[in-house]
Amino acid sequence: MEPICRQVHVRVPATSANLGSGFDTIGLALDYHDELTFTLSSDPSNRAAQVFIQGEGEDTLPRDETHLVVSTFRKACQTFGLGKVGFIMDAHNNIPQARGMGSSAEAIVAGIAAAAAFAQDGDLNRDSVFELAAAIEGHPDNVAPAVYGGMTASWNFDTAEGVGSVPIPGGEPLHGGFHTVKYVVAPAVTAAVFVPDYELSTQKARQALPAEVAHRDAVFNVSRVALMAAAMNPAALAAGEDPNALLYTATQDRLHQPYRKGLMEPSWRLIERFRARGFAAAVSGAGPCVLVLHHGDAADQINEIAAEELASGHWKVLHLPIDTRGVSVERR
Repeated sequence: MEPICRQVHVRVPATSANLGSGFDTIGLALDYHDELTFTLSSDPSNRAAQVFIQGEGEDTLPRDETHLVVSTFRKACQTFGLGKVGFIMDAHNNIPQARGMGSSAEAIVAGIAAAAAFAQDGDLNRDSVFELAAAIEGHPDNVAPAVYGGMTASWNFDTAEGVGSVPIPGGEPLHGGFHTVKYVVAPAVTAAVFVPDYELSTQKARQALPAEVAHRDAVFNVSRVALMAAAMNPAALAAGEDPNALLYTATQDRLHQPYRKGLMEPSWRLIERFRARGFAAAVSGAGPCVLVLHHGDAADQINEIAAEELASGHWKVLHLPIDTRGVSVERR
């Protein structure tokens, strides 16, 4: 199969996973993006990748086939029926690396979306992008909002051995593997992301988790994550509730943050200070970024609470709307 165009521009949002209670399940797209341009070589004998990087990771990320975007693009091209092509990738990175803002999910989604845009006419097939991205990432909580935007809840549907799907009366069969649903987020919801100058690998953060948790802690998190959709969109409720009180409760957690706090003590101190003041603060993804969700504009108050960190020079804050679109592609 030949590519249908010679250049594709991809825009992928940052994401925050977990939101406290929704460990490995809930994800949120943020209006903060990496942008990448893929330009195919005009020489059919040239199958090399040239990588140019500006912004985050420009001094640390590889510029060869081991770059996550490049390796994912290669896999996706094979999946979509394209041969190995030579190309230039020009990346403008805003999303911090190894901070809990979905940089690896962004890279995977970018590579797959670019390959799909070169291979397929029409609108981007987001479902196929999600399916492949979740399989490569190994978990869907960041790739889902990166693909679809908004807030997503994802799960892995297990089928019996040798059974690929389950028939659903009146509907399509439910196949095994990763699935996600997208929820409406009220326009008033804003996110403040506090980005420290230290990193934490997802692998190290996962190694801190116990193999088992107490039943009461599991029930605690189930009751909190059940509130998340309403907390993010109170208009769906039958009766009026204080949306920020719901957000505060929905972001409580006993499954992962208590076990990881020793790996990110400065972040945990900041979270405790926000929560003591009634703000819905949580670790963003595996950390060490701190996410503060709020209905309405509270930027000045949020900055005041974190004044010590911001004055230290070791932290910066991003006040962001929610991204409702997800990944976008433009063929050129």
